[in-house]
Amino acid sequence: MILTFVGTAGSGKTTLTAEFGRYLVENGKKVAYVNLDTGVKRIPYKADIDVREHITVEELMKEGYGPNGAIVESYDRLMAHVSYYLSRILELEKENDYVLIDTPGQMETFLFHEFGVKLMENMPYPLVIYLFDPTILQKPHDYCFVKFFTLMIDLRLGTTTIPGLNKVDLLENLTEIKKYLEDVEYLSTRLNLETSMQSLLAYKLCKILSEVSPPVRVLYLSAKRRDGFEDLETVAYEHYCTCGDLT
Repeated sequence: MILTFVGTAGSGKTTLTAEFGRYLVENGKKVAYVNLDTGVKRIPYKADIDVREHITVEELMKEGYGPNGAIVESYDRLMAHVSYYLSRILELEKENDYVLIDTPGQMETFLFHEFGVKLMENMPYPLVIYLFDPTILQKPHDYCFVKFFTLMIDLRLGTTTIPGLNKVDLLENLTEIKKYLEDVEYLSTRLNLETSMQSLLAYKLCKILSEVSPPVRVLYLSAKRRDGFEDLETVAYEHYCTCGDLT
């Protein structure tokens, strides 16, 4: 099974990838790791595939690129090797129970560059875990944003995407947050009480959410406490046993 973790910088992708992999190994599973981040300097796992073998952001900055330009250029150069990485990942899948893919810290690099798109659209039944940080959830319309951004990842990458609230060990109000994330009617009611244009837009979007959103659950995760790891393993199992259909 191949699991791909995406999320913004600081969402905890790399730490979760490493800790979930250790959890799987402790439970008798064989795990391989893939690092697709050309800018990371250290990773807390031993990568079986590492794009830094071909190019790094640090090397490109020595050529005169700025940090952002170096990131974009690194994936331009990796495009020539996308078939190589795809074939190696598929080989790892045959040899392991799980292949965990850690994507760039700059999520937009993976979503908006052809390297990420080509890689994902050629995988069988690709499964993406979209990690988001609790700090993004400040107002009711933020929850609507998370739901629709999950759909946008589906649309862009052609994957099944599961939203995962990471770092739940930092939260004291998880029960209330779950209401917003899991109960569309509750979220709509709260949005309807708001007066901002953002809330009005979010309210209208929530009205069509049941029509366009696939029936997937939200994961509540913590690498520190291993919260949600059993649920994550179950989701992966269900996804691949039903060929991508989580209904």
